[in-house]
Amino acid sequence: MSGSKTDPAAESEHVAGNGLLHRRLFLTRGLTLAGAFGVAGQASAQPAPQPAHPEWMKRQGGGLSGYGQPSKFEEGVKRIAGQPNPIFPSVGSTRTPLEKLNGMITPNGLHFERHHSSVPAIDPAAHRLMIHGLVRAPLAWDMAALMRYPMTSVIRFIECSGNSGAAKRSVPQTSVGQIHGLVSCSEWTGIKLSHLLDETGLLDGASWIIAEGAEAASMVRSIPLETALDDVIVALYQNGERIRPEQGYPMRLLVPGCEGSVNVKWVHRIKVVSAPGDSRDETGQYTDLLPGGRALQYTLLMDVKSVITHPSVGMKLSQSGLYEVSGLAWSGHGAIRRVEVTADGGKSWADAELASPVLPKCLTRFRIPWAWTGGPATLASRATDDRGNVQPTHEVAIARYGEAGAYHYNGIQPWAVSQAGEVANVRL
Repeated sequence: MSGSKTDPAAESEHVAGNGLLHRRLFLTRGLTLAGAFGVAGQASAQPAPQPAHPEWMKRQGGGLSGYGQPSKFEEGVKRIAGQPNPIFPSVGSTRTPLEKLNGMITPNGLHFERHHSSVPAIDPAAHRLMIHGLVRAPLAWDMAALMRYPMTSVIRFIECSGNSGAAKRSVPQTSVGQIHGLVSCSEWTGIKLSHLLDETGLLDGASWIIAEGAEAASMVRSIPLETALDDVIVALYQNGERIRPEQGYPMRLLVPGCEGSVNVKWVHRIKVVSAPGDSRDETGQYTDLLPGGRALQYTLLMDVKSVITHPSVGMKLSQSGLYEVSGLAWSGHGAIRRVEVTADGGKSWADAELASPVLPKCLTRFRIPWAWTGGPATLASRATDDRGNVQPTHEVAIARYGEAGAYHYNGIQPWAVSQAGEVANVRL
């Protein structure tokens, strides 16, 4: 049927230029609609061969294991390491390979890392969390005490404020994970910080908290008290298991929607104060240099953002036909309300399907079918959150924060598909 004319009924399923199809088409009619669109080379099933017994059916497999590991055929799915620091090798980051994952949850072993010194080997039995400052009763909790508190679980993303900075300054032809992979999403379980603050008793004048990590760099970040009393938790578990060392074992702060450095890892001390601390971490870095030369501090929330992960830069479409365009969207302000996709470089846009569940301050998977005819195309996504914030173009994002700064870039990310099916990074 691949050579047939386009069905009139199928014609109505085109929702934007250059082959974008109705977002529910895969769910309702599947890949059998290929003929209706006159597109050859579908990713469809092949004629069934005669039953055979491959080698793995003829012998016993591996035994039980104490901790599950991925298949050996997935050994290439690893975090992407950044350039090593020649002076401080333990300082730096690794990125999540977004292009090799699907869904919304990031496996623990692939959650991005960012260290300002190194990963400390903390004995949980000796670790304490102290709250002091403008409180009636300064208190300290050991792990045994914290484990007795009621716990809450939330699915939330964490994003480094420097994520996507390379796309702001240049047009790198590396993977989407290398460019945008300083974001991950997990189920976090722990104790609401408000419960602990209530127990210490807040005094008049309290308006900020200063959280400090127990690593060699002693990361210090200031958080508005209003935020701390809202949805911040002292996280002890990630995706059901105890938080791993590189994620802050034995405990970290989860500050939903705020830049990654505010989610202080290895947290051991929280001071309640009347004003932000203006620490070295908040003055020497993690400020936004505006076009006029001034620096803007405490721009904590991460703005609305999206990126197409399949197909994306470095990939190659094998042949023309029907594909699913898929990606991720998120916002520190709330939940994703809408994701639009273009295949003609922004001339026309169509709504993608948002995969359930759509949660606030959480990665949201979006999908839309695309009939690629083999000609040039430029794919991009544009996200809108439930507060009405819309992901800006590159030019608008630059105009807001300027070109000099390295943080909070959320410009639209386009990918160009050539006639050969090769996907490259471009500007709209």
